[in-house]
Amino acid sequence: MKFVDVAKIFVKAGRGGNGALSFRREKFVPKGGPDGADGGKGGDVIIESVGGIVTLADFEYNRRFQAGNAGHGSGAMRTGANGEDLKIFVPCGTLIADSDGELLADMVFPGQQYLAAKGGRGGRGNAHFASSERRAPRFSEKGDPGEERELILELKLIADVGLVGLPNAGKSSILSAISGAKPKIAGYPFTTLTPNLGVLAIDDDQVVIADLPGLIEGAHEGKGLGLEFLRHAERTRILIHVVDLSGNNILEDFHAVQDEFTSYNPEFSERPCLVIGNKIDLPESQDNIKRLKSEMRKLKLDCMFVSAMTGENIPDLIKKIAQLARENPKSEPESFEIDATIEPAFIELPRKASKKRLPVQIIRTSDGKFKVEHANFEKSVSRINFEQEDALLKFAALLKKLNVEEALEDAGAREGDKVLIGDIEFDFEPEQIM
Repeated sequence: MKFVDVAKIFVKAGRGGNGALSFRREKFVPKGGPDGADGGKGGDVIIESVGGIVTLADFEYNRRFQAGNAGHGSGAMRTGANGEDLKIFVPCGTLIADSDGELLADMVFPGQQYLAAKGGRGGRGNAHFASSERRAPRFSEKGDPGEERELILELKLIADVGLVGLPNAGKSSILSAISGAKPKIAGYPFTTLTPNLGVLAIDDDQVVIADLPGLIEGAHEGKGLGLEFLRHAERTRILIHVVDLSGNNILEDFHAVQDEFTSYNPEFSERPCLVIGNKIDLPESQDNIKRLKSEMRKLKLDCMFVSAMTGENIPDLIKKIAQLARENPKSEPESFEIDATIEPAFIELPRKASKKRLPVQIIRTSDGKFKVEHANFEKSVSRINFEQEDALLKFAALLKKLNVEEALEDAGAREGDKVLIGDIEFDFEPEQIM
């Protein structure tokens, strides 16, 4: 399976259903009154983190996701059905950002959810607008479109232990020896191009061990596998630094890797670390064992010497990993509420009870038209179905409520000038509007 740790997706919530324009028609009931019901709410797009998924490979080819549209309202007060929500499942450790790179959510624990796109509100039927003054309203509302947006998913692998080191240090072989994992192993640099995972059973818990891609100098600047490697190492709670004892410059190699970590994130230096000298079965490793042991004593770091090939000292390494896991337990998941959700992207128009009402803004466009802007004015206008008999009356009432005519005249608009409200364009005729 191809390992994919960054993906770009497009999500679109369902459209709200239109409200119905209907009147009761029953025998012997001459004036039944309005009975048009509201449309349903459009389906939401929800991203949920789950266990059992280790890559974002599912999003490499399937990048567009849309929730269900809602049903329209109908007569006899039959409300439209709500649109079906759409759930998108991602691995634990997935970061969600908008198209500008701003972090929106960090999906760490199984079951955590993020409302990626909110379904459109259903339009209100004409029964909703009936009152003692308006007994037969001949208009209803259209449903709102659902939110749509482009998101960037980035996976930071969640592993308890990270095997790190230069390419060809033997990390994959050690992972295979201690956990029974079967990574691809070969005797050349850059064998591991994507993280491999193994699981070690300790007490009643499982410790996930990740063989992370090898570093090269300049990785923190993005060279080689660079940031892709360091991103996954960031979530591990224990680091095991594997050193190839058959190398010619083992101390320089060790410090090169350490420098890359601290350059990327200084907090790495505070993380529990175990240094493993690998390939003790090779004759040329004997002098390097003394050099590495002396250097680790100066740095006050624990070190062990093993052979992944022959299995020498591997049982002791497993015991040491178990000890580190017990001494550095997993942090308990914080009780999370689904607070990483998108608030509705619109603000409702001020209600009658509100004493404070924001004024409309008039913007003169480059082609001489007048654009009317208000907190939620465009959305309110988009809900009007201008094919209905009383739609213009509702539109005129909305303009009057917000003193749009006065604002246009103050901005210099004259009779016959073009006025834009959302997708609606009309000629400015003050007397007819009022």
